[in-house]
Amino acid sequence: MLAWPCSAAEARVGYLTVKWLHVMSSTLLFGTGLGIAFFMWKAHRTGDARVIAATARTVVRADACFTAPAVLVQFASGLWLAHRLSMPLSVFWLKWALVLFFFVGACWLPVLWLQVRAHRLARAAAERGAPLPAGYHRAMGWWYALAWPAFAGVAAIFWLMVVKPAG
Repeated sequence: MLAWPCSAAEARVGYLTVKWLHVMSSTLLFGTGLGIAFFMWKAHRTGDARVIAATARTVVRADACFTAPAVLVQFASGLWLAHRLSMPLSVFWLKWALVLFFFVGACWLPVLWLQVRAHRLARAAAERGAPLPAGYHRAMGWWYALAWPAFAGVAAIFWLMVVKPAG
């Protein structure tokens, strides 16, 4: 283990600070994801291109402001905590949390693109006073198809972090 150039009390404060950041970032990921899904679903149900465009614009911004930074903090703080605790990444619960983290990311990255696409298509339809195009409905179909497994993955990661099953 690395020697820390500080007292045990200072090292403990540093550890607890990073652990707090890890918990906060996971909460932010879960809460923002749930909120975004709810607002996109509610806007989509209206069928009103103006409402959808405005909501999707806000959702895209929320992902950029909250979700993306939280993903980075989550990953970095989790790796730091595992290192600090001398916990190998092969530990059952940690290994599966990382697998799920990358699975969720593989769902989330296309969702980001789909949100931007839905926003642009809805905005263009609203500006023309036209109905939502088929491309919008396809984008949202894929958005929902990817959102559910991503949400389940995040919930499973929470479970793994709390229960820490030995496998």
